[in-house]
Amino acid sequence: MKELKHLNKYFLKYKTHLLIGIVITIVARIFLLFTPRYVRRIFEVVEKYNAGLNTGDRTIQGELTEIILYIIGAAIIAGILTFFMRQTIINVSRYIEYDLKNEVYDHYQKLSLNFYKKNRTGDLMNRISEDVGRVRMYAGPAIMYSINTVTLFIIAIAYMFNEAPLLTLYTILPLPILSFAIYKLSKEIHKRSTIVQEYLSKLSSFAQETFSGISVIKAYSLEGQTSADFDELSTTNKKKQIHLVSIEALFFPMMILLIGVSNLLVIYIGGKQYISGEIESLGTIAEFIIYVNMLTWPVATVGWVTSIVQQAEASQKRINEFLTIEPEIKNTVHSPTNVIGNITFNNVFFTYDDTNIEALKGVSFNIKAGETLAIIGKTGSGKSTILELIGRLYDIDKGSIMIDGIEINQHNLQDLRNSIGYVPQDAFLFSDTIKNNIKFGKENATDNDVIEAAKKAHVHKNIVKFNHGYDTVLGERGITLSGGQKQRISIARAVIKSPKILLFDDCLSAVDTETEEKILKNLYQITSDKTTILVSHRVSSTKNANKIIVLDDGKIVQEGTHETLINVDGYYKHLYLKQLSETNV
Repeated sequence: MKELKHLNKYFLKYKTHLLIGIVITIVARIFLLFTPRYVRRIFEVVEKYNAGLNTGDRTIQGELTEIILYIIGAAIIAGILTFFMRQTIINVSRYIEYDLKNEVYDHYQKLSLNFYKKNRTGDLMNRISEDVGRVRMYAGPAIMYSINTVTLFIIAIAYMFNEAPLLTLYTILPLPILSFAIYKLSKEIHKRSTIVQEYLSKLSSFAQETFSGISVIKAYSLEGQTSADFDELSTTNKKKQIHLVSIEALFFPMMILLIGVSNLLVIYIGGKQYISGEIESLGTIAEFIIYVNMLTWPVATVGWVTSIVQQAEASQKRINEFLTIEPEIKNTVHSPTNVIGNITFNNVFFTYDDTNIEALKGVSFNIKAGETLAIIGKTGSGKSTILELIGRLYDIDKGSIMIDGIEINQHNLQDLRNSIGYVPQDAFLFSDTIKNNIKFGKENATDNDVIEAAKKAHVHKNIVKFNHGYDTVLGERGITLSGGQKQRISIARAVIKSPKILLFDDCLSAVDTETEEKILKNLYQITSDKTTILVSHRVSSTKNANKIIVLDDGKIVQEGTHETLINVDGYYKHLYLKQLSETNV
């Protein structure tokens, strides 16, 4: 149960609702337990009239009608209270589910990129949905039925002992056997539940990856192979589920058997006591049978609740594994910081933890606020890494990065990132309208702001041709758009923000040279007062920058303006001449 201690803060938060629910539960059980006592009275009335002991004016029909009305009234009150019991305790479980999902989601957002490189999306989704759902069952139904069971046992057994102590002892004799069986089975359920949850995560991850890469699967005609792989994983998951269910299935037959034994004991022992005169009325036997059958479901739920608790603990353990992970990138400055846009790299070294690739090796450069820096180089030379470090998506291993003369980790992380407009190489769009995708950069943007940003990114003419224009809903990851359209909408999203620093990571690779020229012309007007870093494989994109650096294997091998670099023998000149000849062909 130690894993479930994490939920104690939520139970304290909703303690008033829980306490009200507990009180209602107790009162509801008390009214429900009136029924057996009134049934005993029915037997007593009948026995009295059969023995000719009626000395009053009331008829047997009148007395029986009165008792039946009491039974109906008690049942109605118990039913109403049970409804309110569920409305309080079950509602609390929904509140806790809501809070826990938000806690997990908020923590996911705080975790660094390395975390997402090491963990699969399907597993993350499973923990915030399937695992949290199992925890909710513990926070609601398990608690409600536990309170219900304890209340019924205490009150019912107290009544039973008051009526016939010896008969009560025989009636509850099977319960210790039941408790021992539950203890042994619970340990096995916990172990098997953990395995089941792990395989559910694997299944979710496989399905998520398959559907995300469905275009590749179809292009390579791998539907049969992926179906076979899914079938194999699904079959293993099914076996693990059956393995868990097979042990859970022992609970109910065992409980029904033990409850049946209790009923037989009531009839046999109670009958003998009635014959010997130890019990005055057959109504006592009837009362005990009703008590035993009323306890049948609560006793049965002991196994069910135990299973829920074991599964919830296994799920909460998986959730806690992530909640205890500390973000690698921490915001150490909580006071507001203003960003102007001066950027300095001083002998920066950086290695990716997941691949152990040393991406940057002693990189140094300086950009003044309002200047444009272009970075060019071969694939894997470290160009994108520089942009990620400026956004502090990673922390460097050695050296220093200064923003406006202050170490980057001494800036308020939220303010730093708010001052940056970032267009990644792989343009990511959400399954939402085009307008909302652009407004993602500035939530309070007007429709005119959105249109103006789209025009600057040279995508407005494309958008208005769609059936619903800016209200067109995109497919997952913007799959309904071409690569160039996705890149330009990403540019519009960054531009509308009007940040101090603009980072473009090869964001024009999917557009033709004519469109590139028009976009660049707009961008250089927009970025005249902003610090801009432009990563590209095309010399045409970099030639108007204030400064150009050429990276190779994580090091700066050339640095200067376009005019100086094309006159120096090296990578930049060779690339320029190659692309110039390709353009002239």
